[in-house]
Amino acid sequence: MALDKEKVVRVRDTGFQDEIVKTGEKCLPDIDKFRTCIQCGTCVGGCPSGRRTAWRIKTLFQKALIGLKDEVLKSDDLWQCTTCYTCQERCPRGINTTDTVRVIRNMAFHEGYAKKAHLFVCSFLFKTGHAVPIDDKTKEIRKKLGLGELPPTVHSYPEGLDQVNAICEKTGFKNIWQEQWDKAQEQK
Repeated sequence: MALDKEKVVRVRDTGFQDEIVKTGEKCLPDIDKFRTCIQCGTCVGGCPSGRRTAWRIKTLFQKALIGLKDEVLKSDDLWQCTTCYTCQERCPRGINTTDTVRVIRNMAFHEGYAKKAHLFVCSFLFKTGHAVPIDDKTKEIRKKLGLGELPPTVHSYPEGLDQVNAICEKTGFKNIWQEQWDKAQEQK
């Protein structure tokens, strides 16, 4: 039987897989397991974000595996994952799916593809030590649960904010954020 060239998927850039592995191997030693994804769809079936958005981790992995680097890194869908770990807990291959998505997001961030909303959230981190600062409603819920109004974080220890910012500066995160923030402001 002749091969239908229209239906054959060719790997365009096998180096993208290696780039993902190299980027994540320090924090995720078995990240190369993502290469063993069999596209079974278990990750998609249990994904709470997938029920409400276009997010499909299976599709992201498929595109990464065939080398569609720009398409993966530029994708708005990459940022739909809530990092709930449902897909990772259910993966029959034991792939660290959520952690791999975080590595790919880091790559996208470093290459300048952060979304404006995420850049805005980062500004809260620098100002308050939290990406999502506590509000009055959350304080009230904490009290009802018998917890202190403020969690034992920078909210309770504001002197820790200097340490949060020092970490962000030492890792280079703050500089990368600032470049992208400035660029986003220019595009207004």
